[in-house]
Amino acid sequence: MECSVSVPTFTSREFHREPGRIKRATAAGPVIITEHGQPILAVLPFAAYERLKTPARNILDALDMDGIDDIDIDFSRSRTAPADRPD
Repeated sequence: MECSVSVPTFTSREFHREPGRIKRATAAGPVIITEHGQPILAVLPFAAYERLKTPARNILDALDMDGIDDIDIDFSRSRTAPADRPD
């Protein structure tokens, strides 16, 4: 499954020189910090961090996340019968 959500990306140089800009960008969600073109950090609002570290109590809590409406999942059942298990 591939997700095509655009996440703002900043270089490590921008992270060091313009921390206020990065901080403002997190108001819309997480941002990625790169070094030599490779992601090294994800900066996110504290509320999002709190949600990540709190374990889900049930499946409904686990599915209660931003962007869940953008994910397509096929819950239909297969019409073929499962193979018999050898004894």
